[in-house]
Amino acid sequence: MSIVVTGASGHLGRLVIESLLARGVAAERIVAGTRDVAALSPLAERGVEVRRIDFDDAASLAAGFAGAEKVLIVSGTDFGRRVQQHVGAATAARDAGVSLVVYTSAPYADTTTMQLAAEHRGTEAGIRALGVPFTFLRNGWYLENYTDRIPSYLQAGAVVGSAGDGRISAAARADYAEAAAAVLTSEGHENTVYELGGDTSFTLSELAELVAKHTGTPVEYRDVPQAELETILAGAGLPEPIPAIMADVDRATREGLLQIDSRDLSRLIGHPTTPLSDAVTSASAAVATA
Repeated sequence: MSIVVTGASGHLGRLVIESLLARGVAAERIVAGTRDVAALSPLAERGVEVRRIDFDDAASLAAGFAGAEKVLIVSGTDFGRRVQQHVGAATAARDAGVSLVVYTSAPYADTTTMQLAAEHRGTEAGIRALGVPFTFLRNGWYLENYTDRIPSYLQAGAVVGSAGDGRISAAARADYAEAAAAVLTSEGHENTVYELGGDTSFTLSELAELVAKHTGTPVEYRDVPQAELETILAGAGLPEPIPAIMADVDRATREGLLQIDSRDLSRLIGHPTTPLSDAVTSASAAVATA
């Protein structure tokens, strides 16, 4: 019986595969699902089975989940179609006889007002209705959402947002991947919801201060109205509906909806989560040597 990871060519999916291997799961027991099989040839060379899995192709789902014991459905990015895609994948996993469907969701998906979580809420409801054992990993924000933007912060001399003094319990993508691997390789997670976030939280002002400290370049936090932030994001070339969704994330941050105090993440991975300072230090060093 195998463990199937969808979206395995994406950042999170790849890290989950690596975490499974690090935990001693035999490569031949891991199935990496992707729409682009050629992109995962390095994994195939290491013994991981690579299968074409496309949320919009029912036949690929049936074939991709054949023989699976557990399936991780990494949420996709086709906004407006994700509930249908995710629930379709979970249905195929159930029909394949899996013992557990694990789904990467959003913080407080069943109660939050954050626009980004709406399709996650619908997906969770759809999976619950299937009657298949599930685990919802409600991943908080990734540190990489900020550290990947350090070059633009330096160019602008500012972190621009509309989050006010709202605190963000972000963690490294690798921390969330490790948590997924822990759930996929241990028992007792059936019908459980985990609210996942970093052990410590920060504001965007604190982020700006750290970037300035570790790069030696003046960077400040510039707070703007939500509508202005949406206009800025649209002007940066982000396609619809991303600007409105991302500006709404800052609104949710301002209201405290990205602060997560459960400590579920560090408990699952068995060690503290990656601090923002460590992530900024590493990312700033990479920028300096680029």
